[in-house]
Amino acid sequence: MFKIKKQINTLYITHLLSELSITGAWVAILAARGFSLVQIGFAETIFHITSLIFEIPSGLLADVYGRKKMLVISNLMTALGAFVMAMTSGFIGVCISISFHALGYNFASGSRDALAYDSFKKVKKESRYERYVSNQSIIYRVANGISTLCAGVALFIGYRPAYLISAVTSVVAMIITMTLKEVKIEENGKSEGQQEETVHKNIFLQMIIQVAAYFRDSILFLFRNSKATKLMFANSLIGAIDTLLLFFLQSNLRDAGLSDKLLGLALFTMEIGGIIGAKLILKTKNVKYAYVFTICTLGVLAGVLLEHTSMVVIMTLGGFISAMADDALEIRTGAKLQDMFPSQQRATLVSISSFTFSVIMIVLSPLAGYFFSVW
Repeated sequence: MFKIKKQINTLYITHLLSELSITGAWVAILAARGFSLVQIGFAETIFHITSLIFEIPSGLLADVYGRKKMLVISNLMTALGAFVMAMTSGFIGVCISISFHALGYNFASGSRDALAYDSFKKVKKESRYERYVSNQSIIYRVANGISTLCAGVALFIGYRPAYLISAVTSVVAMIITMTLKEVKIEENGKSEGQQEETVHKNIFLQMIIQVAAYFRDSILFLFRNSKATKLMFANSLIGAIDTLLLFFLQSNLRDAGLSDKLLGLALFTMEIGGIIGAKLILKTKNVKYAYVFTICTLGVLAGVLLEHTSMVVIMTLGGFISAMADDALEIRTGAKLQDMFPSQQRATLVSISSFTFSVIMIVLSPLAGYFFSVW
């Protein structure tokens, strides 16, 4: 018997462990190791180039071979990324580590949301999905908040032991992920057993055919649903601006005079903004999406302007407002998109959304590294 409560709680736990790390303030750690903001911006670009290449294939594999399997691979990639970072001292090693972390993000991005939505759909409780996303956003912010609170600890004990601890945490998350139940929703008259038989018959040829078919159907869906495509792009652009702002605040707050001891507290304060945004959006179910989008966009842009005051308290407030606005928009847009997506292409389409985010980040990351270092 399928137990939805156990399934969702396991997703919550694995997400928490995946995000919980004493190396969360990785920009500050790299800066403390002597890497410039331009190098850090380039490393972020490497992350998104890797995502650009593997995001859609990871979603396709999740739809064809199972979301649970891809989540297990995600944890493995993250563990490898942390281990490589602990063992390397040069910038090339940093880029390799960042690539593994990108793969970890790729294999989880579409799989987790698709598995959650179809788990709710299996028991006919899709209306609970937006609350689930809100809770996941809160978990993300709390875990990142704890991680950034530990920024001083990571700087104190050194990056090597800090990243080894992160690797162990990822392995624990991988073991728990293995207890999840795979979910397949019957559509178009095809049962689970028929789908499984199709996958295992002439497996190599069938793999190519199925992956191509899933990709074709997903692209056709986006061409036929311009509204979904526009939502993906707009949400990714605002998310990219907020992400870069919070990344570079890790270094710029220190440059503005904030001590390492208080850096974690300032970053945690920003994460609280995201938690508040995740809760507030649930109170606005009757507010038109256009209004939500406009208000949240203005919030993120206000955060960028406040960051450039060079006043620690005002900069922190800017990060708080931006995180609050971005999380609120992300949750509302994510739920809106999931309602549009067909189950069989769900992970693929979520991955395409992340792919859009990566394209934007590749363009903006090096520019932002230069921008934040000179302004």
